[in-house]
Amino acid sequence: MQFSQLTSRIAGEGTAAWDIHIQALQRRAQGEEVTILSVGDPDFDTPTEIVGAAVNSLRNGHTHYPDMRGSLALREVIAEYHRNQGVKDIDPQNVIILHGAQNGLYAVAQCLFNPGDEVIIPEPTYVTYEPAVRSTDAKIVRVPMNPDSDFRLDPKLIEAAITPRTRALMLNSPHNPTGQLIGPETWKKIAALCKKHDIWLVSDEVYAELIFEGEHLCPARFEEIADRTVVISSLSKSHAMTGWRLGWVMGPRALIDHIFNLSLCMLYGCPSFLQDAAVEALSKAHPELDVMKETYRNRRDTVCDTLSESRWLRAVRPPSGMFLMIDVRKTGLSSKAFSQALLDNYDVSVLPAEAFGPSGAGFVRLSLTVDTEQLREACRRMDACAREHSITPVSA
Repeated sequence: MQFSQLTSRIAGEGTAAWDIHIQALQRRAQGEEVTILSVGDPDFDTPTEIVGAAVNSLRNGHTHYPDMRGSLALREVIAEYHRNQGVKDIDPQNVIILHGAQNGLYAVAQCLFNPGDEVIIPEPTYVTYEPAVRSTDAKIVRVPMNPDSDFRLDPKLIEAAITPRTRALMLNSPHNPTGQLIGPETWKKIAALCKKHDIWLVSDEVYAELIFEGEHLCPARFEEIADRTVVISSLSKSHAMTGWRLGWVMGPRALIDHIFNLSLCMLYGCPSFLQDAAVEALSKAHPELDVMKETYRNRRDTVCDTLSESRWLRAVRPPSGMFLMIDVRKTGLSSKAFSQALLDNYDVSVLPAEAFGPSGAGFVRLSLTVDTEQLREACRRMDACAREHSITPVSA
């Protein structure tokens, strides 16, 4: 049987990143006690009022074909959300509702990139960026982030990677997997590069509400690049709504029109009851969200404090997000070998960070998706695993 060339382009090496996680899920399904820290699915319930809005919407008969761009009420709330971030001249026509940020990423790639285009992406990078870009037959140009400077973005390396074939720069701040933020001065330099070289800026902002130190800056606020900036976001992480699959793209109206045409043959709209819940999520304050963010902060501190005495492991303290990068290089093991040993012998799953790109080699990504006691115990097991399986001596 023959399949299209697309099937090989979307397979990507990153698909193997989930092997450890899949093993952990299989063991748990068999009744084993496994602490799963290998996926970013919040362990919080969606706030009650948001759930209630969806239930009421269903009961009120909102089960028919929706507005295929997204309801006007929801697009207005999202436009207002971005105006509050300092983005000017934005209205509902600059927004389209899709099935999660991942769907938004794919749609943006299809409507911006051509075969042979180059898309610059800093790495480590989230694993699905690669197949989304490669699905268009564009080429990814990876710019490494130095693990010894805690994976901070260097605009000079981005500029050095720009060629006449560069079509776009794709960024994620707060960043997955490292939890790093792009600061104001770096954003200004990036904006200048995009303007100078006439390239698109695609900004993935799904973790924008999970910042502990510092602040989020939406690059669409820079007027000189507003006409070439695309923002992708969702409610998955900010409101513990990963399973709801609701997100959006905000950008120039012409691009939104093209994404609408694509969505007609892919989605035919996002269910109305989900959109009604999203209006509730974004138009009101929900105290549960403040508790959730503070809990993530405490969990981050728990991991950093517990591993601070380890001779083998180092936690990279992030200012945002729901993940930590753990440096396992002193063990002499690859990140995959360490992750496998940790699951096989200590019943804890983490994700090998080399799956996010070469700069992640020697690191694992840990998610803050269990309570502090479980995290503390998981860190103790990680240290014990490093002590037992280390192949390089570590001085006291």
